[in-house]
Amino acid sequence: MLSNKKKYIVNGNSGIKAQIQFADQKQEFNKRPTKIGRRSLSRSISQSSTDSYSSAASYTDSSDDETSPRDKQQKNSKGSSDFCVKNIKQAEFGRREIEIAEQEMPALMALRKRAQGEKPLAGAKIVGCTHITAQTAVLMETLGALGAQCRWAACNIYSTLNEVAAALAENGFPVFAWKGESEDDFWWCIDRCVNVEGWQPNMILDDGGDLTHWIYKKYPNMFKKIKGIVEESVTGVHRLYQLSKAGKLCVPAMNVNDSVTKQKFDNLYCCRESILDGLKRTTDMMFGGKQVVVCGYGEVGKGCCAALKAMGSIVYVTEIDPICALQACMDGFRLVKLNEVIRQVDIVITCTGNKNVVTREHLDRMKNSCIVCNMGHSNTEIDVASLRTPELTWERVRSQVDHVIWPDGKRIVLLAEGRLLNLSCSTVPTFVLSITATTQALALIELYNAPEGRYKQDVYLLPKKMDEYVASLHLPTFDAHLTELTDEQAKYLGLNKNGPFKPNYYRY
Repeated sequence: MLSNKKKYIVNGNSGIKAQIQFADQKQEFNKRPTKIGRRSLSRSISQSSTDSYSSAASYTDSSDDETSPRDKQQKNSKGSSDFCVKNIKQAEFGRREIEIAEQEMPALMALRKRAQGEKPLAGAKIVGCTHITAQTAVLMETLGALGAQCRWAACNIYSTLNEVAAALAENGFPVFAWKGESEDDFWWCIDRCVNVEGWQPNMILDDGGDLTHWIYKKYPNMFKKIKGIVEESVTGVHRLYQLSKAGKLCVPAMNVNDSVTKQKFDNLYCCRESILDGLKRTTDMMFGGKQVVVCGYGEVGKGCCAALKAMGSIVYVTEIDPICALQACMDGFRLVKLNEVIRQVDIVITCTGNKNVVTREHLDRMKNSCIVCNMGHSNTEIDVASLRTPELTWERVRSQVDHVIWPDGKRIVLLAEGRLLNLSCSTVPTFVLSITATTQALALIELYNAPEGRYKQDVYLLPKKMDEYVASLHLPTFDAHLTELTDEQAKYLGLNKNGPFKPNYYRY
């Protein structure tokens, strides 16, 4: 692995003030910005979308060199240059990581083997915007094996594994992503995936809704040929329901986030393990006896709380939903308002999907060395922009770890500039991502092959039968053996012996 050293412009002893510069809204997207301007982003897109990104990506990854990937002329071994990654020479290392991930993604590999002959995605042109990790690479290569053409960008400027992006580019996938993109780079990469001569997508795989939003704003006519959208995040699903409610959703959309296999496994079990990994890698802290407040007790919050409690932390929970609040109480956590504990806690973790959960007022009142981080998809939960003021000093400690220092010497430890902690600062369990990725693949197959009229211009949940199929593909890993209903038992319960075994309204 290459060094993660960064160059960071701060308001420190050098007296250089970090600048947040935004291009005029009328500036054309295709104008190449200057070296300074490349850190800016036109605000002509919706505020809900820009809220998802750093207000000042003011450092660059110097692990390779100072040159932006956009200024490099790179080709893979086949002579193709239809990609933009940090360094194509890292492809061999990325290929090894992908091969390791394949061992922990049994369902995708089984799906690849079972459906490869049928090519259920033959003719599909999928444009994707997700985290680009080894696990995503297994998904992309599975989609390719099933007949699809793919073009891909990253949904997070910090979560891309450069060597994996290089491996995908070497394998012929047009990938436009690298770790440490600026905001302008982020949208440029998405545009390069979408706006290409002689190729038009007919399926969208999104994580956060930004790809969907970009096409909707810049290339609305593309929706005439798009058969459907598959969305896996709380943020993106929320946007889709907003479009549907306003009558502006142009195509059917599949809500993967609220499928059982995503909610109960990725959101809960994945975060239960990765929260500790992210905090340990960035801070080297010990959890025993630490006071932690977790904002939000959905599936992500439940996973975080369970892990921290098991490590001996004293855990508080904030919630707006009385049902989730009651669950927290019954699980042994004290329900509080953030203002009640903000002065005493050692760690603040947000996972609500909301905005301004932790405000400047909260940040001003935190104790010295309080750790602040986010486990939600977007960086809207912590008001990071309010910390970029002349009286506060930013000090880069290590990759994705900043000290924000007040005039009196108090400092907080901000992780990943308020972005998603686990994918920005560590990794997530591959096996759990196998479950989510298989769900995404099946959702794409379903929407792409659905006869006309089955799905209208609305948001749908994955059919229960598909959820059960995804789960069944993972059971052999544990040498697990399902009990089968007898004919008499099936008749008594009013079920088909092969499922689905629960009604759609059942809550697992």
